[in-house]
Amino acid sequence: MCAIAGILDLPALSDTVDAMQRTMVRRGPDDFGMFEDHGVTLLHARLAVIAPDRGHQPMTFSYENEQYTIIYNGELYNTGELRRELLKLGHSFESHSDTEVLLQGYARWGREVLQKLNGIYAFAVWEHRARRLFLARDRIGVKPLFYAEHGGGLLFASEIKTILKYPGFRAAIDVTGAAELLLIGPGRTPGCGVFRGVRELEPGCWALWERGRLTTHRYWKLTDGPHEESFEETAEHVRWLVEDAIRRQLVSDVPVGCFLSGGLDSSLICAVAAKYTDGPLKTF
Repeated sequence: MCAIAGILDLPALSDTVDAMQRTMVRRGPDDFGMFEDHGVTLLHARLAVIAPDRGHQPMTFSYENEQYTIIYNGELYNTGELRRELLKLGHSFESHSDTEVLLQGYARWGREVLQKLNGIYAFAVWEHRARRLFLARDRIGVKPLFYAEHGGGLLFASEIKTILKYPGFRAAIDVTGAAELLLIGPGRTPGCGVFRGVRELEPGCWALWERGRLTTHRYWKLTDGPHEESFEETAEHVRWLVEDAIRRQLVSDVPVGCFLSGGLDSSLICAVAAKYTDGPLKTF
């Protein structure tokens, strides 16, 4: 779990940046980073899982007369496949972090990289020469991402409390926010940030901030279709999906642990994890 935040086309005084960064500590206690350009400040707090010594963010990459800087919270489960595809296209890498793969993938394919990703993520990429910011969130919305248009600029962050630290942005609740709390809470309507002026980038969506204007787009939605497999084929298919999902999430440069309650779900996950883990698997 990491945290990202950004301030665009608004003043970013050191006291403001420090206050915002302090709200991010619990999500990313291992490392802090900041990128500044004219009218742009990007913040990152890192919980190191992959490439602890080489995955510092914000991370910058130059490609075809453009520079790209990324801040990223998440994990890609098909990093190896994407890296191999990019290597065949002539790319090279300085680390095995998924951040670097995602950054180079965006530089190569632009927003179409989202169609290639298998994972959970919320990230922002600043394109230096084009002077635009790209934001994206994973298909199911595992990783949070909130934003607010304020004073002609844009604020965004992994958590609402980071946005609320910006001077002049009031923590006010209107009728819609009150209804969300009283009628739906602890859930929320997709896109709602409860506080006045705060929005959530919905799952499966990306956004672009350019020339003082924010546009949002949906790149994925769940669709249904006919089920034509037999019972035996369905059982085998589900087995493969479950094992593949667990196996892909075991990639780590730090020790792997399992929270084992003794119920069916955690027991199944721990059993499959033990099958694919080379070293010892700790249970809690």
